[in-house]
Amino acid sequence: MAAIDPRARLRELAAARGDSLAALSAMLGRNLAYLQQFVTRGSPRRLADDDRQRLSDYFGVDPTELGGEAAPAGFAVPRLAIGVSAGAGAFVDEEVTIGATMLDPRLARELGLREGQAGIVRVRGTSMEPGLIEGDLIVVDQATRSPGVRGEVHVIRVDGVTMVKRVRREGGRIVASSDNPAAPPVAGTIEVIGKVVWLMRAPR
Repeated sequence: MAAIDPRARLRELAAARGDSLAALSAMLGRNLAYLQQFVTRGSPRRLADDDRQRLSDYFGVDPTELGGEAAPAGFAVPRLAIGVSAGAGAFVDEEVTIGATMLDPRLARELGLREGQAGIVRVRGTSMEPGLIEGDLIVVDQATRSPGVRGEVHVIRVDGVTMVKRVRREGGRIVASSDNPAAPPVAGTIEVIGKVVWLMRAPR
């Protein structure tokens, strides 16, 4: 597909609506020669982001037609058909991918996620309230399995039960606890599956 020349496209859009480039420049709060110089002299080389957005909104076109960059492709995170217990203990379901959720790639970079090492699972139970509530979806970074001494939220497996708990390193051992003081203590051998790095919650 041939690339769109934003200058030619702007001229075409203006002509189709019977708008002069001077009038459009005035609409942007610019001097009357602003868009004429952009179209005929290539100055500025690119429209300012705000100007491009206002023009694309006015003409009802995608900003890429006026020189904007295409939105980056999303970062796909598989959604797993398992629930992590935040209650008395629910056995893990069969780990099956039931789809994928697309995260903004900039967010994925900020979270330090890497392809193939993240998953989305649902929270069950109340032991991590108020931070995590029954039904919440959480993004788990499976590449981060070494808890620190301060205590951070991780998905763990204890005696075959997959759960989400606050996990910390205490001396040479790993200790897990619940945020809800009414929850029972966690006992058993702890296997860290990954760190919870993002909460995806529908408004309540």
